Amino acid sequence: MSEPIRFYFRAAVHEVQGVAPTQTVLQHLREDLHCTGTKEGCAEGDCGACTVVVGTLVDGQVELKAVNACIQPLPTLDGKALFTVEDLQQPDGALHPVQQALVECHGSQCGFCTPGFAMSLWGMYLKVDGAPARKAIDDCLSGNLCRCTGYRPIIDAARRMTELPRVQFDTAALAVQLQALRRDSLSVYAAHGQAFYAPRTLAELAQLRAIHPSATLLAGATDVGLWITKQMRALGDIVYLGHVEALKSVAIDGGVVEIGAGVTLEAAYTELCRHYPQELGEMRQRFASLPIRNAGTLGGNVANGSPIGDSMPWLIALGAEVVLHAVDGERRLALEDFYLDYMKKDLRPGEFVRAVRVPLPRAGIAFRTYKLAKRFDQDISAVCAAFAFRVDGATIVSARIAFGGMAGTPKRAAAAEALLAGRAWDEAALDAAMAALAQDYAPLSDMRASADYRLRTARNLLRRFWLETRPDAPLAARDVNAFAA
Repeated sequence: MSEPIRFYFRAAVHEVQGVAPTQTVLQHLREDLHCTGTKEGCAEGDCGACTVVVGTLVDGQVELKAVNACIQPLPTLDGKALFTVEDLQQPDGALHPVQQALVECHGSQCGFCTPGFAMSLWGMYLKVDGAPARKAIDDCLSGNLCRCTGYRPIIDAARRMTELPRVQFDTAALAVQLQALRRDSLSVYAAHGQAFYAPRTLAELAQLRAIHPSATLLAGATDVGLWITKQMRALGDIVYLGHVEALKSVAIDGGVVEIGAGVTLEAAYTELCRHYPQELGEMRQRFASLPIRNAGTLGGNVANGSPIGDSMPWLIALGAEVVLHAVDGERRLALEDFYLDYMKKDLRPGEFVRAVRVPLPRAGIAFRTYKLAKRFDQDISAVCAAFAFRVDGATIVSARIAFGGMAGTPKRAAAAEALLAGRAWDEAALDAAMAALAQDYAPLSDMRASADYRLRTARNLLRRFWLETRPDAPLAARDVNAFAA
């Protein structure tokens, strides 16, 4: 029996029935509700014109996060709250400080992107106390594109909004509303011959996966959303992981941090950067945009297994494992063994990714990851490299080298690794390993880079790693946690 989609919207509970489970939040806003402040620019989560803020109840507290409405299927809103640019206007008709700041600082010209900027800024406004730092502003706006302003006046507005009289948001009242919308067990929404299953427990999820092994698993929709909007794929039945609390845990287990498959990319990278602050700090900033990281999950990134996904190379270099769950039990697999071929994984019928296990820093391990892309922010890698060497004095005990963008899967450089083991970490070893990369990879040419460019930059990134970690490297180059005892 189908249950309606229920979410808090415009100070009331909004119910939806009869629309396709793959209808996006943006389509529902514009086409059904005629709330046209939220715009469609790219329909793939890149431009930010469709940015909205979604409220979720977590441990009794409301979490408010900016996400892209264009790639979020509408049933994912069940039990949540939706806020759009129309909600910013105050009860007396006055502009919200975010809007007022954009006006005062001339942060809008053609105006098409402005609602998305306003919602991203509002998402930050709800969290900051005082003027935000420039880095925080840049991160907040990383998912919003503007062709007119050059961004300076929008950045000015991000500072100005905190100088205006404060407008409080009543999260306690919203928590009461969301508590009333909670469901404690499996819910099913069905329409147009398609079912959207939303389990609440790991057992329900495993049972559903066993019964519907070909159903599409949906977490943050940052990949699957594009299958809908760009590839026009028929997804069949959908099993949504977003309400399974058991998938949202982060735990330290000995020398490993285990991150549940439902933990968002933003939360996962926040945790991992506590342990690898310098090694992963830039990667976190450059991984997609904040709205994408707010929605997508590390488990989904790993399970999708794109050869140009930025998480897999450094996870493989560190020796991460994936935990696979099914009705009849669990198994662990080294992440590099999970990928069999292009977009093919070692998944048995009924299995799904439950967690990713990432080793914590260990003494004597030199670790780096580097990303090459045409833009600094919000761009897919041409080449992503990761290196984790166990070094004893000037000798390499073992080497782990992994690249994305160089093969049909995220892949280790077996020939280069074997050549380096037991050798002095000197320039002769480096040159030999750089040459060996041609045995490990035969990259393709595409719109992002040619095969020659990819191989050359892969070699140069290995040289960069050597320059930063060789025994006689300047202290500034080596001053990371990799060599901490």
